[in-house]
Amino acid sequence: MLYAIIATDTENSLERRKSVRPAHIERLEMLKAQGRLVLAGPHPAIDSDEPGSAGFTGSLVVAEFASLEDAQSWAEADPYNASGAYAEVVVKPFKKVLP
Repeated sequence: MLYAIIATDTENSLERRKSVRPAHIERLEMLKAQGRLVLAGPHPAIDSDEPGSAGFTGSLVVAEFASLEDAQSWAEADPYNASGAYAEVVVKPFKKVLP
C-alpha cells in the first residue's frame, strides 16, 4: 500500500538538512530503485523552487510499504529526522487516484 510521509521542519533547519542530505537522498534512491517511490520533495519556505537561505518548511514522500508500521519505521530512521531537522513526522495511508 502507498503511504504519505508528511514532515514539518524545525525552525532554521537548513544547516541540519544540508549536513545529512546525501544520506537522505540515498535512502530515497533505494526506494526508487525498488520501484516503490511515487514522489518525494521538500516544501520551500518561500514561493520559489530555489528558496536559498529561506530554506524549507518540511517534506513529502509518497512510497509503497508493506504496512503502516514499516512506513513509520522508515520515516523515523530518516537522516533529517535523526538530525533534528524535522519537528514532526506524520505517516498516513495514501490512495492514489490521479494521474
